[in-house]
This record gives sequence, C-alpha cells and structure tokens, in this order.
Amino acid sequence: MSNRHFINDPQHLVLTSLQSTTLLNPGIALDAHNKIVYLRPGYGNASSSSSSSNQRQKVSLISGGGSGHEPSFSSMVGRGLLSACVAGTIFASPSAEQVRTAIMGRVENNEPSSSPEHGQQQQRGEDAGGVLVVVMNYTGDVLNFGLAVEKAKAAGVNVEMVVVGDDVGVGRAKAGKVGRRGIAGTVLVQKIAGALAAQGRSLKEVTKVANLAAENIVSVGASLEHVHVPGRRAEAEGAEFKVLKEGEVEIGMGIHNEQGSSREKGIGLPELVGKMLKQLLDRNDEDRAFVNVNSNEVVLLVNNLGGVSPLEMGGIVTEVVTQLAEQPYGIKPVRILSGTYMTSLNGLGFSISLLNVVNTDIGGPGMIDLLDYPSEATGWTAPISKLTWEEQRENKSTRENEVKSEEEVRPCGLTYEPQEVQKQLVAGLKAVIAAEPDVTKYDTMVGDGDCGIGLKRGAEAILSHLDSNPLTGDAAIDLAKIVTVVEQTMDGTSGALYGIFLNALVASLHTVGGGESDKKAADENAWAAALKLSCEALSKYTPARPGDRTLVDALYPFVDALEKTGDVKKAAEAAKQGAEGTKGMKAKLGRTVYIGGSGFEQVPDPGAWGLAKFFLGLAGIEKADDSSAKQAKGSDDGWEEVTREAELP
Repeated sequence: MSNRHFINDPQHLVLTSLQSTTLLNPGIALDAHNKIVYLRPGYGNASSSSSSSNQRQKVSLISGGGSGHEPSFSSMVGRGLLSACVAGTIFASPSAEQVRTAIMGRVENNEPSSSPEHGQQQQRGEDAGGVLVVVMNYTGDVLNFGLAVEKAKAAGVNVEMVVVGDDVGVGRAKAGKVGRRGIAGTVLVQKIAGALAAQGRSLKEVTKVANLAAENIVSVGASLEHVHVPGRRAEAEGAEFKVLKEGEVEIGMGIHNEQGSSREKGIGLPELVGKMLKQLLDRNDEDRAFVNVNSNEVVLLVNNLGGVSPLEMGGIVTEVVTQLAEQPYGIKPVRILSGTYMTSLNGLGFSISLLNVVNTDIGGPGMIDLLDYPSEATGWTAPISKLTWEEQRENKSTRENEVKSEEEVRPCGLTYEPQEVQKQLVAGLKAVIAAEPDVTKYDTMVGDGDCGIGLKRGAEAILSHLDSNPLTGDAAIDLAKIVTVVEQTMDGTSGALYGIFLNALVASLHTVGGGESDKKAADENAWAAALKLSCEALSKYTPARPGDRTLVDALYPFVDALEKTGDVKKAAEAAKQGAEGTKGMKAKLGRTVYIGGSGFEQVPDPGAWGLAKFFLGLAGIEKADDSSAKQAKGSDDGWEEVTREAELP
C-alpha cells in the first residue's frame, strides 16, 4: 500500500475537502465545527427548473458517515439529491450530536409538532413532509445516526431512517445478525430518494421507495491492495491488515480495508469479473442469493474505489457488460453508470452494483425516471440523458464505410522506372532494419528506447506492402499508398512527423509535376524541389530545426545537398554528417529534454541516425549486410563503456 499523501494531517484533510464542496457549488454551505455540508437556505427547497413539478419540496434528505469515501457523501449534496451530509473523521462515524445538529438545524422540513408524544407521525397525514436519513449498514453509523433520529423524534420532528446493506462480499453465515455492509449501491438509493423528494413527495412515499431500492441492490468489490489512512503509521496498518502479495486480488474487500470473501492469485480480469458476477447473481448460492435479479430493467453501476485509472475502468466496464449479456445471465442493463461515486481513499479496486428495478407503487415516477432526474450534486456523474438511453434501443446504426485515402490521389505526372526505384527503396528500408539495434541502444540512453523498434516496424510493413503492391511508376500514387502503411504502423512522435512529411510530399509532388497529361521524369531535381516544399510544410507543425537534435538534423542536410548537387550519394553523406553531428548536441525538443543525463554526449540522436541509414541504403552507399556485420562485431563493442559513462536517471 502507498503511504504517501499530499496532505498528511487527517483533520486538516477532511475539513479542506469539505470546504471544497462550497467552492464547487455556490448553493452549498459548510458547518465546519460539526462537519456538516448542507444546502443554503432557500436553495434546495424549490423544485428544479427542469422539473415538471412546481410543488414545494417537503422532505429533506440527510446521509453521511466516515470521511475517505468521497465524493460520497459531501459531493452528493445538491438540488435533486442530498439536503445535507454529516462527516466523521476518516473511516469513523460522525457523532450522534453532529447528526442531531444536521437534522434539527441545518435542513428544512424539520419543524417539530406541538405534541411529540408517541404516534404523532401518524396524525400528520399521508402527505406530510419531514426528514429522511439514509445510512450505510455499519455499526457506528447505525448507532450514531439512529440515536440522533430518536432524539429528533422525541423533539417532535417527523423523521425516518433507511439503512442500506448491499454488499454480498460477506455472506449470511459470516455476517450473522449484523447483515450486509453498505457500499456503492447506497448512492443509487440516495439518488432515487433525493429525486423523489425534489418532486414534492411525502416522507412516507420517499421512505417507501428508498427502502424498495435498498432491498433490490446487490454489490461486490475487488481490490489489489489495502489503503493507507493519512496520519496513521504504515507499520500499524500492516500489522492489522495482511498485505496482499504480488499477483493477488481480494474479492469482497470492504471500503474500510475490511477482509473480503477470498484472495485469488494469478487470475485475469475476465475470471475476476466472472467470480464477482457469480456472487451477485447465483441463485444457488444460499449464502449470498440476497436479491433475485429478474427484472426487465436492471441498472449497472461500476464504481472506482479511487485508484483505478479511467483507462482501466473503461476496460472493466466492457468486461462486466459483456459477461452480463452472456448466458446464463442474459442481462442487458437499461442504464450503465461508471465513475468515482464511493471510494476507499485511493483504493486500487472497483465495485459492481446491480439495481433490480421494481415498481415503486406510488403512482409514478419509476426508479429509472428518478435516476434520470436532474441533480446539481457535483459527485453524481450521469451525463447521458433519458432520451439518448431510450433512442439507443431503436437506433443501432453505425458508420463503418472504409475510407481509402490512396484511392483519392490522382497521378502527379512525375514518373520513373518502377523496378529500379523499388530496388533502391528496398535497399534503404533494409538498411533501417539492420540499424535497429544501434538506434534502440542510442534511444535507451537518451529516450524511452522505442525509436529503433518503431522504425523497424514501419520499414518491415512497407517491405511487406511492396511485395504485394509493387510500385506503379507514378511518384504520388506510389507514395500515397506507402503513407497509409506508415500511418498504420508507426506511432509516437516520429510516426506523426513522418506522416506529416510524407503527406506533404504527396501534395508537393503534384505541385512540382504537371499532372497525368504532362508527364516528366521524377529526377533528382524534381525530388529535391518536392522535398523542399515538404520541409516547409513540416516546419508549420514542429519547431524542430537543424541543431535541435532531432531527425531534422539528417533530413534537412539531405534535402539541401540534393537541391544543390542533384547527387543522391552526396545528399546521403550530408545526412550522415548531420546525424553524426548530433553527438554531444544538447536536445532542445523531444523526451531527451526531460530525461537529462550525459548520454547525449556519447551517442547521436536516434531518429536522425535511423533516417541517415535509410538515405545511405537508398543511395547504395551502405548495404544492409554491411550494417549487419558491423552490428554483429564483438556483440556490442563500446556499448558497455558508453552505458557506464552515461548518467542514466
């Protein structure tokens, strides 16, 4: 587990995090002493402008718990969701007095009755308002929120409490009387209840629907490691929680580092998701079959526990949705939510929640309508509208027509003897492939080590293309086809530079040539003129110039020499000299600028060297066999010495 944090004082961390909610939402206020985030007076009690209902909101919704689960619950405060949240310290319940303060003094709809004796709530009427408290099923939370609720009831406030326990990670046998823990599915309960309250429904109705939602949610999490709580000694946490070993994943881990149902070693994502879905949906598992997910409408929530990259979350969502659609489940969720809703600090894990949508039995709206209802809580992430979700059931159209740019290229009129030119081109490409070990070595010292492999991959792809698509004899048509290969096989900065340059060269060949009706030889002068124009085009997209230690240090000398002499061999030698000149040249562009060290003093720029090798092969100066022999000599002559001298980071 990582024990490094930007803020190590837990008290300061919690308070500043709570304060941030008021900065992100001007309708939110903070009672710092009691750690209560609440809607400013008058802000949350009017129905949303996009709502069809103009009824005054009669129910205030309160939730909360220990800090460390953000955006739950502080960022769930906002119009259409929570009216207030009460925060404890990290992973610890707030006190009953904090919660009582929230109920009695930080929300509306909490007016006590004149006679708070037992049974008063029934006398208020079916459409009475009040306060609903939603809390997760943890002993400290249930007791402290429960005590505050009872105190408020004793004072005459019409208040109810709903406890959410959606975690199936701990089965019936182990959970005993405690029951299921509350995890990310709680957010769905809060959203449904908050939206219903925003539409002016009674406390009785809001409580009923909140309970219905809570009873129809199942969730399970998985994590690759425990989390470190700021302010605690890592050694103490290590003694309390057995650290996961390399390659292990814990299924069913709670959001406070609680032990899960099992630790699995060496399993990939598909197998992990399969085990998690089985815990959620297997009706034969008597220990965990809490909800029969059999509705025609199911909502999927894939929640980031705090430390999973959005890239990985996308892969996880795809895997979960794919497996749900397969047998034996055959579930196609009508809503798919993914993001960071309830965390365990920076937990390297995720959870899956399924809501089995049932009839609310209150004469509408339904659970899906309530999830779609607008909200101004910054922590609720669901940007896709109801209309878009419903349209996708009917609209499955896509755009899959293949775009073949080379078919749009017209002849430029610059022609050559295709077999001879192809022979020269192949020689240049083979020289690049043979130079890959040297280019890779140089780039390992001054870059990220992928330049040689990238050039080799591109050269091999072009050779493969030429085997099945020999040159036709028109410079622009042949080059356009090669450009497509380069774009598909070469990535990174060098791939983009080559792509821009070669596309510009296709256009320049048309400028220099006279078109199909005015054919002329693609001689050295024509190529030099076209290459010069391409260099000018490239300069619009990169500030690289000779002296900056880039591939331009080989490209520009080649073009200049070809323009002056009309001799490919002299131009290739100029490119070689330009590449060799980068040795000892401090980089002004590219990754080498950030890497530092002294490697640049011993080796030339890898990109410039690879390009120079291509020109030398093209000109027939250096054969691929010669280059290979030099590389094979003594394994790696001088390489070890250079590596020792370089100040590698």
